[in-house]
Amino acid sequence: MRRLPDLKTFSLRGTRARIAFAHDVIVAALSFVAALYLRVGGDLNYFSIDFVAQATAIFTVIAAAVFWTMRLYAGVWRYASMEDLVAIVRAVTAITLIFLAAMFLISRLELIPRSTLPINWLVLLALLGGPRFIYRLFKDRRANDSAGRDSERRIPVLLIGAGDSAELFIRAINRARQSAWHAVGLIDEKGRRVGRNIHGVQVLGGIDDIRTIVERMDHQGRRPQRLIVTKSHIDGDEIQRLLAIAEELGLGLARMPQLDDFREDIDKSPEIRPIRIEDLLGRPQASLDRDSMATLIGGKRVLVTGAGGTIGSELCRQIAAFNPAAIVLLDNSEYQLYTIDLEIGETSPDLPRRTILADVRDRDRIARIFAVERPELVFHAAALKHVPMVELHPDEGALTNVAGTRIVADACRAQGVRAMVLISTDKAVNPSSMMGATKRVAESYCQALDLSEAARGEDRTHFVTVRFGNVLGSTGSVVPLFQRQLAAGGPLTVTHPDMTRYFMTVREAVELVLQASVQGVADNADQGKIYVLDMGEPVKIIDLARQIILLAGFQPDIDVKIEITGPRPGEKLFEEILHASEELVPTPHPGILLAAPRATDLAALGWTIDELAAAAHAGDSEKTRAIVQGLVPEFQTPDNDNS
Repeated sequence: MRRLPDLKTFSLRGTRARIAFAHDVIVAALSFVAALYLRVGGDLNYFSIDFVAQATAIFTVIAAAVFWTMRLYAGVWRYASMEDLVAIVRAVTAITLIFLAAMFLISRLELIPRSTLPINWLVLLALLGGPRFIYRLFKDRRANDSAGRDSERRIPVLLIGAGDSAELFIRAINRARQSAWHAVGLIDEKGRRVGRNIHGVQVLGGIDDIRTIVERMDHQGRRPQRLIVTKSHIDGDEIQRLLAIAEELGLGLARMPQLDDFREDIDKSPEIRPIRIEDLLGRPQASLDRDSMATLIGGKRVLVTGAGGTIGSELCRQIAAFNPAAIVLLDNSEYQLYTIDLEIGETSPDLPRRTILADVRDRDRIARIFAVERPELVFHAAALKHVPMVELHPDEGALTNVAGTRIVADACRAQGVRAMVLISTDKAVNPSSMMGATKRVAESYCQALDLSEAARGEDRTHFVTVRFGNVLGSTGSVVPLFQRQLAAGGPLTVTHPDMTRYFMTVREAVELVLQASVQGVADNADQGKIYVLDMGEPVKIIDLARQIILLAGFQPDIDVKIEITGPRPGEKLFEEILHASEELVPTPHPGILLAAPRATDLAALGWTIDELAAAAHAGDSEKTRAIVQGLVPEFQTPDNDNS
């Protein structure tokens, strides 16, 4: 294996480094003689030749030693910057002070006029810094000239942002030998720098001026092909605004590369990144009480059902970060369980963990697992959640979402688990599908258990239900479907032009789930209530489809078609976060609300669930639907039901 150089020690590697070091030493000698000349004018006979030679030699040796120690030579002249200037100032100051001390010891400074040293400081500073910055100016001008000559083969782009990031991007594309991009203008969001320029690229206007700017440049034969956002953070509303402008003008929209991309190869053309679909949401980061989360989870044995799913796997990741005593991963999918176990093993190798392949519908198996593992916290994410699939197989939905939830909840109660957190869905509100209706029954059972347990005092088990909408990128969701359809060249299929849904990122959803769990365990006043995550504003699915097409650099309805296919079984046009009889109550934590649905008698509900499970096991789908309908009166079987 080739040994890497030790960067802490000095070495002159490469011809250019040796030349730079030799240059610095030579100009150091010249600077001292020049300082003497400037002090006495042309009358150098004022000093003896021996003194000039001796003092110059001493000054040069000191300078070489300082350059050696401070590695002044190591800077790449092509990229000379303010940091290099500061380093030069430090080196020159150090040389002057050391020389002053040395000459004081040798001659008490009797032969050197006091003003010589400040003059020498200025001269050496100029001789060291001047060539470096002149060289950079020369290289930058050559790069700009080359970029100008190559502009015809490069893709013209308009940069959104006129700050440090834009300056970095322009420098990167100018110095790259084979850059794919050519910046033709800058857009300043605040409009304060209009008329100024960065490396020759002019600030043309603000965001409101983009349409006019593009039209003018089109007439000049310099029409940009893309808008590139240079800011590291941009809110969702601004992204939406830029997308609308890009679609109107037929331009692509992309992001500047991450800063790490610039460090890999300074001569390589930076690759722009697509705007992520998550950026479209653009909600501010919720304020989270991470100390309370750490107190709830830290040192506890935690079990996650559905650990391999989208929500379950993210729960495992975030829970692992709070140092539980152990984590138990439970799932009935072999591959998904293997995948999340592998990931947690890599990211948290010291965390004790168990992987259990099991079905939450198996009462005896779940009871044995709980008896052996004795979890203190349980997050129940296991569910059948694909609406059309559950509509076609209502018995399976009832067995997993209702009977399975009851089995896990009863096991939590029997083993004295401190808290069980049920992951629910907005489709449980005024459901039009078996999936939503079965999840509402699961909510009701956990509500009833929580109210029943409240009478037991401090040793009770808390049953916390958290309800939220769609998670971007989750299994079976519309975003992966759109991306797969886009990769195949389209069309993108939308069931109805007015179809709307709530969306949030999986990271955001799980963070708020953990925050709600903290409150649900701590606040005894919230028994039987449901925590509802603030999903923001609903999004039209057809608008989401158009945005995904735009983010891929295509034009909707031109490059990629959008087809309306009609609602699927169990689908409704819009989702709701609460029933008409529910009242949302704010909590101390932004992004989390409380709802109080009607409560159901626990014993009566248990008998009915037994009846439901028996019908589902027997494959009597009609009776299964009827029982669910009785438990959830607001459940309206959709007209498009084809089961």
